[in-house]
Amino acid sequence: MSIMWNDDQPIYRQLRERIVGLMLTGVFKEGDPLPSVRQVASDYQINHLTVSKAYQELVDMQLVEAKRGMGMYVVPGAQEKLHSIEKEKFLTNELPALLARISNLGISAQELCAAILKTSEGK
Repeated sequence: MSIMWNDDQPIYRQLRERIVGLMLTGVFKEGDPLPSVRQVASDYQINHLTVSKAYQELVDMQLVEAKRGMGMYVVPGAQEKLHSIEKEKFLTNELPALLARISNLGISAQELCAAILKTSEGK
């Protein structure tokens, strides 16, 4: 399995974000084991210390827990916690940047609403 890593941020953060995305979409559910560090390192052709660092950040965020001799598991309530974290991140960081971009481009509220409706009709 090969992934194109972005040079803009460290690989461990990109890996953490991929796992977070998989948790948010329900690929990794509460109580599910994460793939072993060795397996992820082998699959993605990255250093096992990079994988360990990504996993440690997930532990620090209290989204996964290490079970001695068994691996890493998604904790109960992880998806709900992630939704709250991601919602807050969107509202405090991404939305203001998006609104500034809209303003800089001179997009009217009507144009924006029409574009949103057109985009959501396609889904």
